[in-house]
Parts: sequence; C-alpha cells; structure tokens
Amino acid sequence: MRKLFTSESVTEGHPDKLCDFISDSVLDCFFEQDPQARVACETVAGKGQILLTGEITSVAEVDLESVVRNAIKEVGYENETLDIDYKTCQVLINISKQSPDIAMGVDKSYEDKEGENVASEGAGDQGMMFGFATDETEDFMPMPIYLAHKLAKRLTDVRKQGILETIRPDGKVQVTVEYEDDKPVRIDTIVISTQHVEEADLETLKKDIKEKVIFEIVPKELLDEKTKYYINPTGRFVIGGPLGDSGLTGRKIIVDTYGGYSRHGGGAFSGKDPTKVDRSACYMARFVAKNVVANGYAKKCEIQLSYAIGVAKPVSILVDTFGTATIPEEQIIEKIENTFDLTPRGIIDTLDLRKPIYTKTTNYGHFGKPDLPWEQVIEF
Repeated sequence: MRKLFTSESVTEGHPDKLCDFISDSVLDCFFEQDPQARVACETVAGKGQILLTGEITSVAEVDLESVVRNAIKEVGYENETLDIDYKTCQVLINISKQSPDIAMGVDKSYEDKEGENVASEGAGDQGMMFGFATDETEDFMPMPIYLAHKLAKRLTDVRKQGILETIRPDGKVQVTVEYEDDKPVRIDTIVISTQHVEEADLETLKKDIKEKVIFEIVPKELLDEKTKYYINPTGRFVIGGPLGDSGLTGRKIIVDTYGGYSRHGGGAFSGKDPTKVDRSACYMARFVAKNVVANGYAKKCEIQLSYAIGVAKPVSILVDTFGTATIPEEQIIEKIENTFDLTPRGIIDTLDLRKPIYTKTTNYGHFGKPDLPWEQVIEF
C-alpha cells in the first residue's frame, strides 16, 4: 500500500521559534548560575516589541533584557523595517515567582506525604507525554520530519555563512514523503518559503534554493522526475519575523517533536525547567522509545507516560510497537520498569537535565540530535 505523509519545520527566525529561543536562553542563563532554579517563562513577539512573562524562582541574578536582545541578535534580526531590530525593539519584562501551591507539590511528592518510600519530588504538572522512535532513518526519526529539519537548518546555514546573501531569517519547510508498505521510497513534494531582501531576483532565488539547499541535503535517490518543488510559491516574502506575524513560545509543538507522525500530549517545551514533566518526561519517553528500537525489540515504538501534579510515579505507562515487536509488549514494559526511573527526580538524574543545554534543543527539533542526553543508546 502506498501513502503520502507530510511534516513541517521552520527556521530559527520564524516568529514562534524566535520566542522559543528567547525563553530557552533565559532558562540556560539561570541554570548557569543556579541548577535548582524553577523557570517557566514565555515570550510574545509583536511589531517592534518583545514581552517576557512567566514565573521564575532562583537565587541567580540575570539581566533579562540583555538575554532577550542577545538572543534576537544571534538569530540575525537587525532591521526594524523588515522584521525586528535587536537594538531598538521594546523589551517588556513581566516575571513573578512560582506559585507556592505548585511549589508545595513539586518540593515534596504525594508519596512522601503519605509515608511511601519514594525518593523523588512530585511532578510539576499533570498530563500525558509521548515519545517515539522508528528505524527508518539513522537518527531514529520519521523520514518527513528528519528531512524537513535538515532542510530548515541548511536554509539557516546558507544565510549565516553568506552562501545565499539575499535571504533573511524567517522561513518554513515542508516535506511530503511517499511510503510503500510503511517504508519511505521517494519524496513527492518539497515546499520552501524563505524571507528575502527586497532586491532579490525570485527566479535566481528559486534556482539557488534548489541547488544549494535541497540538492545538498536530500539524497538524490529519493528524488525523481515526478518530485514537485514549490519555492516561495506566493512570489514574495520580504516582511517577516515578528513584523509579518506575531510569535509565541510553545506554538510549534509538532515541529518540536515528530512532525505529526506520532501522537502528542499537548504540552510545550521551551522556557521550562525539568521539574515540568511536560518537557522532561517527553525527553524520557523518547529515550525509552529510542532504546526499545535500538536494542532490536521493535522497528517502531511509541511510549506514553502520564502524571498527576505532585505525584512522583507515573499514573500509567503504555507501549505501542504497531505490530513490529520482536518480543511481547508485556516484556518490553517489564524491561522498561526494571531499567528506567520514571519519577521526576529519576528523569532529571538519568538525563542530567539541570545543565544549560536547552538552547541546543530549541531549533530543528528536540529529538534526533545525537549529542543530547536523551538520544544516547544503552543496552537493557
């Protein structure tokens, strides 16, 4: 059976991703001074204005306005007439401390209060979290999002390296993969929209994007004469970033995960410290799912974990291998329970999450990057 599946990625200049990057930059700056910091900050970007809001409890002293401006500068925004200027934009700070009601449940778990011997803090929120892995790419990621991320990253690289001098930071990529019997066989469609300077020649830009972005990334055996290319299909993309559209932290949750190929619990990642299980438990679920596949127990695996706020142990664990398991799923669950500590403290300790690593995760997906701790392969 043949089917098409599409996934999307965006560049770091996309207004939502700019907000994610600012929020994760704030988190990293606090963790550099205070690994015990409680951080849940969100960013809103509009025309010439950035609002940083949320809750932070920490002994660290951080110049938040400088963090915001440096993050915008790193992305490459310095033109208020086209997108936003890191030097002149207005930065508003609206930060309070973590609610004592939430802190009470995180500091001491429900199990501890009930006298159970569970050496962990409570989960920082309720919810369900998913992790996924498949053997169809070297990074154990689905092919559509794997290629979309690589193309989006290449689009940024050719801009920052001066290979294509007419493009600007904002951009989006979409890849449609054709599957045959659940195996990727060819690329059906590639869509790339990139912000560009006013004087750019669009035909030259389209040719350059094909040659210096697409053909540099996509394996030629996946492309054929029927592959469709839509490059800046509207014909013009000069106004971009927060000037062209507002931005908000946490609005690209499908880009951040598996491109829609796997289920999603709904929680966003950026700007949250690892006591928030909607971030850290998703990392752990990916760690478990990847190791199920890497150890040969299945060709495809989805893990669901669910938590109650203030409770340490997950409420439920679900394993779905989509009929690809090489051993019974009950045995896989037993192996998981005997190997992985799925309490908030267990997750933080196992993955060493109280470090300033989070700006590395912001762009081009939180999964599939081999240097991140939840991407490591172990035997179990």
